[in-house]
Amino acid sequence: MLKTIVVALDGSEITERVIQTLQSLALPKASKVVLCHVFPPPDTDNELPADRPHPKSAEVSYLQIEKQLQSYQKQLPTESELELVTGDPAEEIIRIANIYQADLIVIGSRGLTGMKRIVQGSVSSQVVEDAHCSVLVVKPK
Repeated sequence: MLKTIVVALDGSEITERVIQTLQSLALPKASKVVLCHVFPPPDTDNELPADRPHPKSAEVSYLQIEKQLQSYQKQLPTESELELVTGDPAEEIIRIANIYQADLIVIGSRGLTGMKRIVQGSVSSQVVEDAHCSVLVVKPK
C-alpha cells in the first residue's frame, strides 16, 4: 500500500502531466502526498552575504512556486504537505523521501538524450538510481 508519496515538481511544462498522473493513481484516503520543489543553489559568484537583503526576484519566484503548489494541493483527495528547499535537486528529492519514509517518488523526465543529457544531467535518472523506494518517472508526450 502506498502510504506516503513524494511528488517532485520543477515548474516546467511536465509539471501538469506529473499532477495528472498522480491524480490517476488510486490512492487510499489514508495516504499522504508531499509536493516538493527544489530551488537550485545560488551561483557561488552571485551569492549574497546573509546580512544583506536578497533580490526581490528570488522572493517572487519562491512565492509563485509556493502558490502553484498550494493550488495542486487543493486538488488532492488525500492529506498533503509542501516542501520547498534549496540544493541539488536529486539529492534533495531523495533526502525528502527518506525523511518522510516515502513508498513512492513521482518525478517528471525532460526527455533529454545524447549530449544534452550528459551536459545537463538527468535528475530523474539519479533519483531512480539512488532512491530507497520505487520511482514513477512521468515522460513527456
